[in-house]
Amino acid sequence: MAQEHTFASPAPAGLGALAVACFGFAAVFLGWVKVEGLPILFAWLVGGGVVQYTTAVMELKDHNITGGNVFLFFSAFFMFGASLSVLSKFLMIKFGMAPHAYVEGWTWMAGAGFLTAVTPAYLKANKLIFILVVLIDIVLWCIVGLDLGKMDPAVGKPIVGWLLIVSGWIGVYIAGGVVCNTVYGRVIYPIPAPFVK
Repeated sequence: MAQEHTFASPAPAGLGALAVACFGFAAVFLGWVKVEGLPILFAWLVGGGVVQYTTAVMELKDHNITGGNVFLFFSAFFMFGASLSVLSKFLMIKFGMAPHAYVEGWTWMAGAGFLTAVTPAYLKANKLIFILVVLIDIVLWCIVGLDLGKMDPAVGKPIVGWLLIVSGWIGVYIAGGVVCNTVYGRVIYPIPAPFVK
């Protein structure tokens, strides 16, 4: 899916921002972050949202319908919406209320459904990005199950956490590959061809 850019592609920065969210949420799902860490995650997600929104607009301008729309959706919900959710949960806990994440099961259902529906388009991207998207599909459906009370947290949270860590590192690798391979004009980081030409 070669795209003609009037600027350099911001996709590596968008993938870096995705890695920030993946690693931050992984630490939460794996139980490594105390409630006092949630406002810090909020701040990092806002930063990631700015990067992903910028990436989305530039990719859409350059007619990348798949990446542009996915980055736009992720900037809105994986970053900005999730950051507000994290901050809301922190404030609720601090003021003695128990967050009722059930509603997020339904909202994440839309996110999981959207990403799953567009996943076949990534068969025309490199194999690593396709694998990354499939892993995030699994993560989002697990989050739906967790928030709706249909998945045992003892099983679901580690699955989500570790898949997010793997996904984040795949994103970092692809970002490094796109930048370094472009700068040097040759393969520095091997990136596999698409499943479908």
